Amino acid sequence: MKTFQLEGKGREVAATSADQKRALKAMRKNQEIPAVLYGGEKVTHFTVTVDSVRKLVYTPEIFAVELNIDGTKTMAIVKDIQFQAVTDAIMHIDFMEVSDSKPVTMEVPVVLEGHAEGVKAGGKLTLRMRKLKVKAIYTQIPEKLTINVDHLGLGKSMQVGALHFEGLELTNAKNAVVCAVQLTRAARGAQATAGK
Repeated sequence: MKTFQLEGKGREVAATSADQKRALKAMRKNQEIPAVLYGGEKVTHFTVTVDSVRKLVYTPEIFAVELNIDGTKTMAIVKDIQFQAVTDAIMHIDFMEVSDSKPVTMEVPVVLEGHAEGVKAGGKLTLRMRKLKVKAIYTQIPEKLTINVDHLGLGKSMQVGALHFEGLELTNAKNAVVCAVQLTRAARGAQATAGK
């Protein structure tokens, strides 16, 4: 997994909710995003700039984030991002501190490789799950999960339970379908003609 360097600036949390709302509004107006770091000895409140997180948020890739908050470096992963419903602007980011000893759960992109037998027979390969939830030490989590579909026949599917990746635990439902080769209308027609 790649590492993303991110600078943050510590912030005070206002005592009242009205003061807090005013402070958050001022931050966002100033192109700053409020953020919180969980998982350490204490919860850290800080801000990051909109420009600094653009390549971290708007990408299909996943990253370990090296946070530098007022000179203190911490390794973390993005746990949650809240967007404004209408403008899609980033409203808030939650980070989770990671270590070499404690496993974390992350969503990892799925990539299909190979040429499915079912596609050669006229079917259509569909990817149903673009990401899978993986539990492991963050240094062992790959940038993507590559699944070979060479042996996937016409009308067949591949479920989470059939997959295995060294050192990783998949936490999605075992019967969830990751990819499938569907019969197309042309393939159905060919099967019907062959059956006569």
